[in-house]
Amino acid sequence: MSEKSAPAFRLGYVPGVTPGKWARVWAERIPDVPLELVPVAAAAGESAVRDGTVDAAVLRLPLPREGLSVINLYTETSVVVVPEEHAVAAVEELDVADLAEETVLHPRDDVLDWAHLPGQEAFERPATTETAVSYVASEVGVLVVPQSLARLYHRRDLTYRPVTDAPQSQVGLVWLSERTTELVEEFVGIVRGRTANSSRGRQDESQPKQKRRGERQGSQPKKVVGDKKPKTRRGNAGRPKSAGRARRRR
Repeated sequence: MSEKSAPAFRLGYVPGVTPGKWARVWAERIPDVPLELVPVAAAAGESAVRDGTVDAAVLRLPLPREGLSVINLYTETSVVVVPEEHAVAAVEELDVADLAEETVLHPRDDVLDWAHLPGQEAFERPATTETAVSYVASEVGVLVVPQSLARLYHRRDLTYRPVTDAPQSQVGLVWLSERTTELVEEFVGIVRGRTANSSRGRQDESQPKQKRRGERQGSQPKKVVGDKKPKTRRGNAGRPKSAGRARRRR
């Protein structure tokens, strides 16, 4: 009789997120449980976690947190996508105010939390970010998105530049708090960079627990002879380095 395969751990992820590096670590660390990568739309990620479609997901924040556990992973730079020959392509970076005279596209799946959209309003809202990128290529307007989405939908006739004061997209790991399983803990350890030995997830129960000092089999507590205290060494504390960022033009 063949052994029953372990159920997969299902990880959802939204467009622009690249979970491949975590999947590789998972495969090395937990080879008996497959990791299934499940792409989800940005607007559907939260519901996929709540209804159990996925065990955890890497989503864009903010989102309603009631009943959810959330770990912030990183914050993305926002960029403006423009045609290669656009004037913006001549600078290294710009401010939102520099877009005042531009037609700025606002797709319906926009993931940036704008208080006020910059620039001039477009004649219509594209259905998706991918469609908005095609509008940029047609010189209908420009588009401000997280850098990962600019890379995902990159075209050879387009380029992008950082917008220093635009809203930024945060990315986090999200799961239902009441479903904090050992496998979820394992994945949390992976995204936080814990080594296999320091992971808080599953343990090899075939190994006995370590006994307290002085109670190990075949050993006795060491006796201290004399009153000499062991010497301790102090390391040199390094001073943090700081780096400024200058605004440059080509």
